[in-house]
Amino acid sequence: MPTLADVAALAGVSKATASRALGRPDLAAPETVARVRAAAEQLGFVPNRAATQLARGKTGVVAVVVPTLDNTFFNPIIGGAQARAAASGVQLTIAVHSLEHPAQLAAVEHLAHQVDGFLFTAPRGSDEIVRAAASYKPTVLIDREIDGMTSAVADTATAFGALVTWFTGKGHERVVYIGGPAGSWQDRQRQAAIRAAAEPSGATLTMLGPCPSTFAAGVEAAGAVVAARATAVVPYATSIGLGLMFALLNRGVRDVVVSSERMVVESLGLHDVPSIDVDGERLGEVAMDQLMDLLGERREPAPVRRRLTVPIESAPD
Repeated sequence: MPTLADVAALAGVSKATASRALGRPDLAAPETVARVRAAAEQLGFVPNRAATQLARGKTGVVAVVVPTLDNTFFNPIIGGAQARAAASGVQLTIAVHSLEHPAQLAAVEHLAHQVDGFLFTAPRGSDEIVRAAASYKPTVLIDREIDGMTSAVADTATAFGALVTWFTGKGHERVVYIGGPAGSWQDRQRQAAIRAAAEPSGATLTMLGPCPSTFAAGVEAAGAVVAARATAVVPYATSIGLGLMFALLNRGVRDVVVSSERMVVESLGLHDVPSIDVDGERLGEVAMDQLMDLLGERREPAPVRRRLTVPIESAPD
């Protein structure tokens, strides 16, 4: 297997010059770069990407930090981020930190020595803790906004408000919202949008929660939904909605409409049920593109916020 020394000898330059021509061509003369690249191609030399990154003071690795691996919402986000990272020649690693407690900052700081940047999904941590964690390396927030930080957000709040408007437009007079985890930034946005959508209709709105994003939480909420005499329910997460559907069927309750994601509505053949479709893969792609932009900057860039539209659809009556 040809080495860098072989390339340097064929090109008639030093090993250091060959390394610079291949790794930092902006620091070498154009004719030298051309000669070294021609030698590398002739010999079939493939540069060690990791070594090249280290020579530039970079690791070639970025991290996506999630609060849990139990919530499937994060899976397509990770997939989209990984695909974009691979296209940029960067490795992606996954770490689990909720960023709810200051004690977790030590682990994030340790990780920062091994990566070039972060993607944070931190729905429950305080702004202060998230900002502190983001101070170690260039960071993009996913599905949350904090002043002064670059972020990519699925605008589910607007979609949830549209769900309530859809329900009240269909004549539902008692609507329940089952909230998400305590302290969730997205839950606060959704609550505000839902209240604003319900108020003009005169419908009775019952807010339940906070609840973890689990099937069990939906099962446990069934009693409160029945007590509220609800005819329509908007759950914070798909898993909560599925648990609620299961519990209501066990109780023999079949006249409550529960919104869900499009895949569930279609696979269960539900009728007259509104659905939303969060493109998690696209969210991950956008966030990784933003991080690549941050890593490519030679100056401190201005924070950029991206909000992705989340469509609402309705199954045929």
